[in-house]
This record gives sequence, C-alpha cells and structure tokens, in this order.
Amino acid sequence: MRIGRDDIRPFLQTGFPWHRHDDGHEHLADADSWWAELEPVFRTALLGAGAAPALAQRAAQLVRHRFTAADKWAVFPETLPSLRATMRAGWRNAVLSNHVPELAQLVTELQIGRYVDAVFSSAVVGWEKPNPRFFRDAIWAMDRPARSWMVGDNLVADVGGAENVGIPAILVHPEQPRSGTAVGLLEAVAKIVIDGSTRLPCL
Repeated sequence: MRIGRDDIRPFLQTGFPWHRHDDGHEHLADADSWWAELEPVFRTALLGAGAAPALAQRAAQLVRHRFTAADKWAVFPETLPSLRATMRAGWRNAVLSNHVPELAQLVTELQIGRYVDAVFSSAVVGWEKPNPRFFRDAIWAMDRPARSWMVGDNLVADVGGAENVGIPAILVHPEQPRSGTAVGLLEAVAKIVIDGSTRLPCL
C-alpha cells in the first residue's frame, strides 16, 4: 500500500502547537521535547491514512530527520533578490515562522542565513503566530526598531497577527499573486523600501 501526502493531510489538521496559538508552550522549547510531543500526531495521521501500526510507528520516528533535511526544501526564486534589496536599503531581515526547532539551521543550510539577522521559530519562542506574544517577543529581541513590516503568506497568522500589535503587514504569494489580496515578494519589497516613514508603535 502506497500512502501519499494527500492521504495524510486530512489527519494533520489538529495536534500541532500552531493549532492552539492562544496557548504558550515554553515547556517544549528544546528540540527533543518538541519532537517528542509531535511524534504521536504523526503516528495517528499515518494510522488514519491506512498505515499498519508498526509502519506508522517507524515512519513517525523518521519525520524529524526527513523534515529537517535541507535538500527537502527549496527557496523561492524571489527570496534572495528580495532579501538583498531590503538589506541594501538599510533594513534588517528577520524570519518569524510557526516552524520546527531547527528552523535557524535550515535558513543557514539553504544559503540565506547571510541575509537574515535573526530567526524566530515558534518551536523555540514558545508562542505561535498570530499570538501577539510572538510578535512582541521578536520586536524586543530586535531592539524595538522604529520601523517594521511583516511580510507573509498567511492572512490570519502573518497579516492579522502583525496588524493586531500595530505592525503593518503585506500578504504575499511568491509564485502566483492573488489579485486584490496578495502581491509578489519583489512588489512587497518595493512598497517597504519606498514607504520608509512607517513607524512601529511602542510594544
């Protein structure tokens, strides 16, 4: 029996920390604890998709290794030009993501670390977007910059979360901009670079 992504996806709609973004999880801030908490979620999803119990157990234990392998990830074509453009304009770049503990390592291995000043993964921070605590902690860690933008592809977690604490946000879709709601990364960068007067409120 072959089980694919579409078979598993319906069983991964709950159980992750970002599905409970109102709750902090600072007790999972070390990688081993975080993955141990998620392993039953993977196992249950595999069982739901039809995997035999022994196979589901073995596969669930492999998720951490496979998911954090840099060769399983790809950088969008617009990413590097966008990061370079903001750097040249004097901005600092930070990654804020609902992600795994190894996110900072992935950023480095994907050759974009040199263009990023800080990486904030929810698995390490202990809070999930759109929780205001995530954004406030990141802003404080960045020494409360006078100007700030959030650029993301999720209307609720990225745009709504940032705007709820007074940070202007831009919804993007790197490959196919959705007319009226989202722009490409380079368009977002142009807006940020041009609109240099936006001020960040005291958080």
